[in-house]
Amino acid sequence: MKKIAKSALRIGGGALVGFINGFFGGGGGMLCVPLLEKVLKVPTKNAHATAILVILPISVASAITYIINGYADFSATLVSSLGVTAGGALGAVLLTRLKSATVGVVFAVIMIVAGVKLLF
Repeated sequence: MKKIAKSALRIGGGALVGFINGFFGGGGGMLCVPLLEKVLKVPTKNAHATAILVILPISVASAITYIINGYADFSATLVSSLGVTAGGALGAVLLTRLKSATVGVVFAVIMIVAGVKLLF
C-alpha cells in the first residue's frame, strides 16, 4: 500500500473511531481493531494493544466533554472504575498468553453477542 494512501486510511479510520467513541461514549475499539487488522494489516495482538492505546486519548477527550456538559455520574464512575481497572489488567495479561487465533475468536464472539443484544 502506498505511503500516502496508508496515511489517509489511518487518519480517516482514526477520525471514524474517534467519532464512534465520542458519540456513543465507547465502542471505538470494536471498530478500531478490525480496521487495524483487516485494512492496515496489523497483527491481531498488536491491533488489540494499539486499539487500547488509541482509545485512551479519545476517551479522555470525550469524558471531559461529558463532564463539562453535566452528563457524568461520579458515583457510578468510582464504583465501576475498580472493576474496569481489574478487568483491564487481567485482559492485558491474557492477551500476552493467548494465541492470536484465540484472541480473534473471543473478540468475534463478543462482537456478535453485543450486536445481538443491541437488536433485542
